[in-house]
Amino acid sequence: MRRAALLALALAGPALADSPLPFDVGGAYALTDQHGQTRTHADPDGHAQLVFFGYANCPGICTAAMPLMADVTDALAAKGVPVSPVMITVDPARDTVDNMGAPLAHLHPDFVGLTGDPAALAASYEAFNVDHEMVYDDPEYGPIYSHGSLIYLMDGAGDVLTVLPPILDAQRATDIAWKYLAPRG
Repeated sequence: MRRAALLALALAGPALADSPLPFDVGGAYALTDQHGQTRTHADPDGHAQLVFFGYANCPGICTAAMPLMADVTDALAAKGVPVSPVMITVDPARDTVDNMGAPLAHLHPDFVGLTGDPAALAASYEAFNVDHEMVYDDPEYGPIYSHGSLIYLMDGAGDVLTVLPPILDAQRATDIAWKYLAPRG
């Protein structure tokens, strides 16, 4: 029910762009990025963020969500609004500080990958109500996970503004994000 409400809110259009989410989602976390630096829910440069829970070598929904995040990041940057694309791993055994940077950089040079110890990751999953589990071990790709598929648009302080389903095309996702991030004046 909550995911359906999030999807409906994201697709609702401009009338809801200034409305808060009808329930709490998101929260504080402190994880480690691909450079070994601690990063919290607040962007260190105060940029808006596109946050997704997945894994760097995912052959499934991540192959739609993370390229979409890269495209939206570039489209918003062209409008003068810097955005940080962020992936929080659901596969910390494979997404380590040493190896998740390269596949993410292939998607976008500004992509941030976050991992951490089990307690820190569990706190982030709980804050965003993200379920995940390994469903099988693929001979080609290794462990395959079932996991959340929403992209969370957050402000620079780490507050969730809305969600973007990865089924949107880049233009529609950018238009929705722009409604929240356009300079007010």
